[in-house]
Amino acid sequence: MKRRSLIHSAAALALPLALGTTALPAWAQDKYPSKNITYLVPFPAGGTTDILARLISQKLGAALGSTIVIENKGGAGGSIGSEQGSRAAADGYTLVGGTVSSHAINVSLYPKLGYDPVKSFTPIVLIGSNPVMLVVGEKSPYKTLQDVLVAAKAKPKTISSASAGSGTSQHMALEMLGFKSGTQFIHVPYKGSGPAISDVISGQVDMMFDTSVVAAQHINSGKLRALAVSSSKRLDAFPNVPTVAESGVPGFEVTSWQGLFVPAGTPKPIVDKLHEEVMKILQTAEFQERLKGLGMQGSTMTPAQVSEFQKNEVEKWAQVIKAAGIKLE
Repeated sequence: MKRRSLIHSAAALALPLALGTTALPAWAQDKYPSKNITYLVPFPAGGTTDILARLISQKLGAALGSTIVIENKGGAGGSIGSEQGSRAAADGYTLVGGTVSSHAINVSLYPKLGYDPVKSFTPIVLIGSNPVMLVVGEKSPYKTLQDVLVAAKAKPKTISSASAGSGTSQHMALEMLGFKSGTQFIHVPYKGSGPAISDVISGQVDMMFDTSVVAAQHINSGKLRALAVSSSKRLDAFPNVPTVAESGVPGFEVTSWQGLFVPAGTPKPIVDKLHEEVMKILQTAEFQERLKGLGMQGSTMTPAQVSEFQKNEVEKWAQVIKAAGIKLE
């Protein structure tokens, strides 16, 4: 009898391993969370993903009765931090801030990407989406997008444009602008929006496409001048800023988005719990007002809907990147 009990015990312990390292016993899921949670931001501090992570983490930590620690891991348009997140234990203790670049664009840009943006993660929520704005420093000679295009056509590859990294929505917006207007620019990639926009403000770089989340405060303070917005319609928060299409580049539209993911294989009860609690935060009047002020539109998608949306985004950007002939090492 003793030998039989040992065999049964060994089999019970081996079962989760046979099912994969992500299988958690029911008691572990019921007690979730029982320790600190890491919110991995694959960009430096100061960018859109970081700002949203800090807005969400404080309230989410309080709702879960846990402490959420922000960890910034920038580089390669969000790829380095996202790869780290994809390899984390699928136990709900690592959240990953995903973006259109890290979770849709980069897979078509980098031939040796260390993760699959769809298969390596399970979505929790789509936090929101927003266009990018073309901005220049307050002392820039460019007052309109047409000023930029005229100068770029007169002297190709002389106007520099910063981005949060190769493959980000900022970079793709620049490539699309060049492709559709027949102009050429100098792309200057950084490891995040924070350091990139600082150099635009100081005049070290001529311009930059960036999200309204990051650019708004600098536009409102007068440090930056907004020339155009990448959406099909003007933003309510910036009604005087024309769209790129209005400014002489018809058919131009680029939308950035922000989501929250966990490593693939995270138990469904934990995914459901995180989705429920984060959605409560996103739907508060306070957060909705904050999103509106940042020029973002919130989302109410379920994890399954986010997954389908993400797959469509991967396909869309693959077509754009192939048509433009862009490839990064």
